Amino acid sequence: MYTSKQDLKRFVDAKVGTPHDILGMHPFQKGKKRGILVRAFLSGVDKCEVVDAGTEAGPRYPMEKVDESGFFEVLIEDRDMVFPYRLRAEQRNREIRQFYDPYSFLPTVGDSDLYLFNQGNEHRIYEKLGAHPKTVNGIPGVSFAVWAPNAERVSLVGVFNDWDGRYHPMRSLGASGVWELFVPGLEPGEVYKFELRAKNGDVFLKTDPYGCYFEAPPNNASIVFDHSSYAWNDQAWMAKRVNHQALEQPMSIYEVHLASWKRRWEEDNRPLTYKELAVELADYVIEHGFTHIELMPVAEHPFDGSWGYQVTGYYAPTHRFGTPDDFKAFVDYMHQREIGVILDWVPAHFPRDTFALPGFDGTCLYEHEDPRLGAHMDWGTLIFNFGRHEVKSFLVANALSWLDRYHIDGLRVDAVASMLYLDYSREEGQWIPNQYGGNENLEAIAFLRETNDLVHKYYPGTLMIAEESTSFGGVTKSPAEGGLGFDLKWNMGWMHDNMSYFEKDPIYRKHHQNNLTFGMLYQYAEKFVTVFSHDEVTHGKGSMLMKMGAGSITDKSRTLRSLYGHMWGYPGKKLLFMGSEFGQSEEWNYDKSLQWHLNEFSDHHGIASLVRDLNRVYKSEPALALTDFDDKSFRWIACWDADSSMISYVRTSPDGRSKILVIGHFTPMTREKYRIGLPSAGHWREILNTDSSFYGGSNIGNVNGVNSEPVEYDSFPQSGEFTIPPLSTLFFKWEG
Repeated sequence: MYTSKQDLKRFVDAKVGTPHDILGMHPFQKGKKRGILVRAFLSGVDKCEVVDAGTEAGPRYPMEKVDESGFFEVLIEDRDMVFPYRLRAEQRNREIRQFYDPYSFLPTVGDSDLYLFNQGNEHRIYEKLGAHPKTVNGIPGVSFAVWAPNAERVSLVGVFNDWDGRYHPMRSLGASGVWELFVPGLEPGEVYKFELRAKNGDVFLKTDPYGCYFEAPPNNASIVFDHSSYAWNDQAWMAKRVNHQALEQPMSIYEVHLASWKRRWEEDNRPLTYKELAVELADYVIEHGFTHIELMPVAEHPFDGSWGYQVTGYYAPTHRFGTPDDFKAFVDYMHQREIGVILDWVPAHFPRDTFALPGFDGTCLYEHEDPRLGAHMDWGTLIFNFGRHEVKSFLVANALSWLDRYHIDGLRVDAVASMLYLDYSREEGQWIPNQYGGNENLEAIAFLRETNDLVHKYYPGTLMIAEESTSFGGVTKSPAEGGLGFDLKWNMGWMHDNMSYFEKDPIYRKHHQNNLTFGMLYQYAEKFVTVFSHDEVTHGKGSMLMKMGAGSITDKSRTLRSLYGHMWGYPGKKLLFMGSEFGQSEEWNYDKSLQWHLNEFSDHHGIASLVRDLNRVYKSEPALALTDFDDKSFRWIACWDADSSMISYVRTSPDGRSKILVIGHFTPMTREKYRIGLPSAGHWREILNTDSSFYGGSNIGNVNGVNSEPVEYDSFPQSGEFTIPPLSTLFFKWEG
């Protein structure tokens, strides 16, 4: 036997961290013995031979089985140079299999890749780490690589080796902390995990952090997937995306949770597939006039009740609706229908599921060791260590991978506030100040700035959107200006103020007029998206419709229509959560389809018709579409009449030719001959009335519009008398 008993015992005990030093083919000399020594460690094999692969009928060299666990070796004394070879193994069932030895290949991850990864600057590390079908020296197989710097041993396990970590130990690539192995003959579709041995002797299984396809729960193994085969057909969209998504363009976003948008009740209430969703959702979005969809997280997650926000597979679209290529086809189809696709991205935290990132190599690798830095108090999750270079590489590359592999048009970054502050949702003594004694998470801030910079560098026209609930300064300013570099920010303050106002009985609204007006004090401090998101229709809050003050469903529908009119008239891009566009009556349930049958009733159908028309007017009127971030375009006409619960304002296009007057009235009374100041003389044509009979309203309004009069009012030299319906918002277009 040419292998020491010590090395043999290490293999049998699965403690080998440098398997390529022992396995495979090596020049050998000991005393007078010299030649080429070949060793193999094989599962379920009785006999094995080395076959010279350099010739058609190469010679065979029988190997000695030196251990019942499957260790074989042979010294080929008539050869002094390594040569290409295969192993010819006879298994216990007498099946003969001939294959290339995984331990005869050089590393498939280069030194420069590892250097950049360790520096935090390898922006496409997802093309190196993980599992990648490739051909090496003309031999097809799969390259596997994983970062686990504190592991004593890492093995690749799967069905192909009976999930036995002794048979495919991986090569340690030194100080990089990366482990690597090329396995010839494996193909896409193989399920796999990594078996790790920690320095304390614990042995455990982990899924691939860079895995791009996963099994369905309760299983969670990674699945080898080939990303090279999909042929995109969205070239026209991608070519014009920079202009289409410019900030002066209209943007009206339909927020969607794919599992509960629509279900097949006749097929055991299953959700739609990516392929089914593509057609049905695109038709619906176009019919209702939205420009974009925003998908709640589709990255792989084990628990449906997390809505996708507790991610275990950051690089994988969830298996629930199809394969990664099916998701590509979904995005591709949306682009062909000229619909942008924004994706919720969750870098703020990750769940404690032990099969995934926590304690990955037996240490706190992706998370902080100190819970004052690494544990989320609200969600029971863990916080990424943003200051660790390899973790930063993982996250930055993850953002870029969605834009690269799946042509995503924008990322809405979840829970940004929780990333910015070290004391987020913490009491005194539960957090550690930064190096300057402050509460800002400097490493997270640097990470966000870098991610936004790189996204815009590599994928121009892509939108980065922050869900940030505090008054942190400069969220949508560039890093050069001291900002975070986001393109847009959700206007959470506007959402909460207006919801608080419209939830009240109309008789009390006059005491809360400031809820309607306060937001304008900071409206142009950031580039805002005006939102009513899923956050407003969950956790016992009720649906948008049922929160609309007092009265019947008809009264609530009228109030909701007036709110939507104000929302679309107000500056900012628009976002509305699914079901809210037709006034769903039940609170959203992640496990149920929307209440589509309600569209048969006029109250609900009217809301949907209004949203469609609001989108049409918003996109077609320059005073609305072009001026969302122009502080010179907005002017209050009157916001003083709290007793009448009235507001009015005007939006003006940059060239001054287009003006839209918006009047909001939020009591159940009709107001005749209500005088309002006008910024320009001429005819003001009523172009939208949320109380029109077409939307299920009373049809009270200003049929022929209103002509201005030279009567000074509201600090304007012109004014007009308007008929204002109850609980309504009206748009008037200046026609000179």
